[in-house]
Amino acid sequence: MESTHPSLLLRVQDLDDHAAWREFDARYRDLIVRYCRRKGLQTSDAEDVRQMVMLNLARRFRTFEYERAKGRFRDYLGRTVANAIHRYYRRPRPERSGLEIEAALELEAPRDETLDREWDNEWMLHHYRTAMAEVRGQSDAKSIAAFELLLEGRSIDEVAQAFGMTRDAVHKVKQRVRDRLKRRIREQLHEDDSAI
Repeated sequence: MESTHPSLLLRVQDLDDHAAWREFDARYRDLIVRYCRRKGLQTSDAEDVRQMVMLNLARRFRTFEYERAKGRFRDYLGRTVANAIHRYYRRPRPERSGLEIEAALELEAPRDETLDREWDNEWMLHHYRTAMAEVRGQSDAKSIAAFELLLEGRSIDEVAQAFGMTRDAVHKVKQRVRDRLKRRIREQLHEDDSAI
């Protein structure tokens, strides 16, 4: 994921650039699957939807031209995923249970504000998880473990005792890791939302 988003979007317009598509898929796979799971799909069904999304994007990206007035890339991707979920639920399947049919009927007329809130929440969580993975790889294990205990709600004193650190050291770890996370998340959001 070292390429900037604009260059990646330009590269995926070439369907023969398999490396770009692998990178694009790696960047958004987890986001799409988690959102599908949040919408009630089983993991295998979520993977099917993810593949549908990638195929749809491959068709659209050949002639894709970003128009800022029409919105952000995250909204475009969110709507593409939501549409794929609706199509997935609506396709005929003989083994579909009554509950699945009811869920499909409920999803046929989504409320945009609900979709937007859920998608935006998953979008931010995705960026947090991605940034945390990067920060985890760049920080010492003790600092990350201490930070994660703080995230779980443990007190400064508990964390200091657990790791044989002073309270000041725990505060510094918290600030350092938090600042790295914030910086990386800002960079990611800038790449995805405004740099297209």
